[in-house]
Amino acid sequence: MQAELTPGPDERAHGQRVLAAVHDAIAAAGGAIPFSQFMALALYAPGLGYYSAGARKFGPGGDFTTAPEISPLFGRCIARQCSEVLAATGGAILEFGAGTGALAETVLEALAAREALPERYLILEVSAELRARQQQRLAALAPALAARVAWLDRLPDAPFTGVMLANEVLDALPCERFVVRAGKALRLGVTRDPHSGALREAVLAEGGAVQAGVPGLPADLDLAALPEGYRGECCPQLQAWIATVGATLGRGLVLALDYGLPRGALYHPDRRDGTLLCHARHRAHGDALRDVGLQDITAWVDFTAVAEAAADAGLTVAGFSTQAAFLLALGIEADVARETDTARRAARAGEARRLLMPDEMGEIFKAIALTRDLDAPLSGFALQDLRRQL
Repeated sequence: MQAELTPGPDERAHGQRVLAAVHDAIAAAGGAIPFSQFMALALYAPGLGYYSAGARKFGPGGDFTTAPEISPLFGRCIARQCSEVLAATGGAILEFGAGTGALAETVLEALAAREALPERYLILEVSAELRARQQQRLAALAPALAARVAWLDRLPDAPFTGVMLANEVLDALPCERFVVRAGKALRLGVTRDPHSGALREAVLAEGGAVQAGVPGLPADLDLAALPEGYRGECCPQLQAWIATVGATLGRGLVLALDYGLPRGALYHPDRRDGTLLCHARHRAHGDALRDVGLQDITAWVDFTAVAEAAADAGLTVAGFSTQAAFLLALGIEADVARETDTARRAARAGEARRLLMPDEMGEIFKAIALTRDLDAPLSGFALQDLRRQL
């Protein structure tokens, strides 16, 4: 088992190329780069970063498994929510970062069964390797469904009408890291150890003085309530991402599902090491500076920041709940019960537990709905309304 968890020669060689790019960036910056720059290089450097290169990422043979790969139950629930919105708006579905294409496949098949297909199913994917896998998978759909799928290199210019889907997208936006010392938040970066050459964390400095400004740090964060040495993350790109999406959405819904918390719970004194999470070969850990380019790097989403950015973008926060409440409201239990084969029903029940249980994905993951010019009901948020926590 351990051999499967160890990078092979090709992976190690690729990791060395990514590491060299990070070393070059550190040298060009005079000795240290912000953590956000390191994360952007490690994940998205063209031809090098984790999401840009060819390593398998999703599913049993990859590094982690997302909800659409766990079960089609997830996609069927998403399809029901999409059908409500599309009935009111018409238009298309646009999915950000479609992974293996599992969600697109299930949503299209479920909407076809409901006679509620979108005009188009658009996918915006930054990874050439993942785009190729999606194209191969979705080409096997019924021709009438496969013909509706198209890939984009950027957001459409015209106002978009319909549903935008972002499943586990926000957590992978490059984030800043900070440490609290003497009641101040200090920006953290990445440097090289002068002796070993290994990457290590460092407090950034400018002109010989410690750099106290942390881009994206919430202005209302009570640093005095956080213990000395507290580490955390914030995501300045989150506001820009939602602003861009908001500028594109003419009418409809942006539905995002991700792990995270409202700000008051996210920056809790007990969470003193932050929420940075790395995935490699189905093991999770918090060391972003190892296996550079060979592992996913994420941080929990500040859903209060999402709501604030949505307000700035002229969007309405129309719903916020746990993933469990969202899927239950959309009939996941009835989906399991409809299975007539005993073995298949047992398998679906196990999948549902992974999606719903508090110690699995049910409570850690949240669903948030951002809308513009939409009066249609959002059944996924009928069981639970956590917006007051934002």
